[in-house]
Amino acid sequence: MPQDPAERRVTVTGPPRRTRRASGYYRPRTEIDEQTTLGHTYVRSLMRSQLRAGLTALAVLGLLVGPLPLLFAAMPDARRLEWAVLGFGLYAPLVLLARWYVRRAERNERDFVRLVEDR
Repeated sequence: MPQDPAERRVTVTGPPRRTRRASGYYRPRTEIDEQTTLGHTYVRSLMRSQLRAGLTALAVLGLLVGPLPLLFAAMPDARRLEWAVLGFGLYAPLVLLARWYVRRAERNERDFVRLVEDR
């Protein structure tokens, strides 16, 4: 068909929808999805930080609970003291330790997501 001379080409312009980075740049999420060595390193760093938090909580728990049998063996006549220590004296530190661990684990995950989302 012959083109009508009255019809003109129109160029539509607008703001760019998304800016693109250089073609050599890969986001960390892409590295993880493609299971590259760098992606494996990202995931391993999260696992190490979570393991470090867990081992720290375990060590503090061991220091809190570990000496109790020795303490109770040293004082065989103090039955009420044993129940007071187990019921009241140990409960608050365990709750604080659990709260610390949960906050630490969530912060590790939040930092990892921030790294992966590239913010």
